[in-house]
Amino acid sequence: MTAARSRIEDIAAALSAHGLILRSGFNFADREQAPSGLSGAAARSVLMVGQAGAAPWPHFLRWREKQPQSIANPLDTWSREVIGAVANDFGARAISPSDRPYLPFQQWAMRAEGLRPSPLGILMHPQYGLWHAYRGALLFEDEIALHEPREVIHLCDACVDKPCLKSCPVGAYSADGFAHEACLAHVRGQNGAPCRTGGCLDRNACPYCTAYRYSPEVQAFHMAAFARL
Repeated sequence: MTAARSRIEDIAAALSAHGLILRSGFNFADREQAPSGLSGAAARSVLMVGQAGAAPWPHFLRWREKQPQSIANPLDTWSREVIGAVANDFGARAISPSDRPYLPFQQWAMRAEGLRPSPLGILMHPQYGLWHAYRGALLFEDEIALHEPREVIHLCDACVDKPCLKSCPVGAYSADGFAHEACLAHVRGQNGAPCRTGGCLDRNACPYCTAYRYSPEVQAFHMAAFARL
């Protein structure tokens, strides 16, 4: 237990140097179909890696200044590089949410942290609200001693007005799901400047955990990537 806890603390410290955090993790069940670890054998445990607020942003920008401007998906590339280096140091296999075939990152996150989706589909965190993300994961071929996820308060249950479903000019989010094409058309159109420069209006309307809200610069970066601007 002590050795495992020390390893977890060391991994968390290595990630923290880049503004990333070790979110949580779990051990795969004996009969569960798990992805392969570093050697190709089935993984026994997974540790989720992510961020709270925009803490990685300054680290990413310093890295970005040294890269070709034409580099595709720079944030994914940076995340893979950083998490991959940590994985190499600790004998793990690093994986990314954008790897194909896609792995069930959101289901893993809910399992590891006990979170539930918001009406926007983003997992609602009791401390970070909608302002967090998962950047990758570490797969190990041994079991790691981890705490069971505790029951967390789902903030959306206490939100009566649901402003996150009322702020988008084209009603992109509703009980019917996400109107992807309508959202893209609006963001790319002449009336989409507020979304392009400040991020999703529905997401920004959420009243919870605003201290972790991404800055307009960060939100504009993510919106440009989403809309391929």
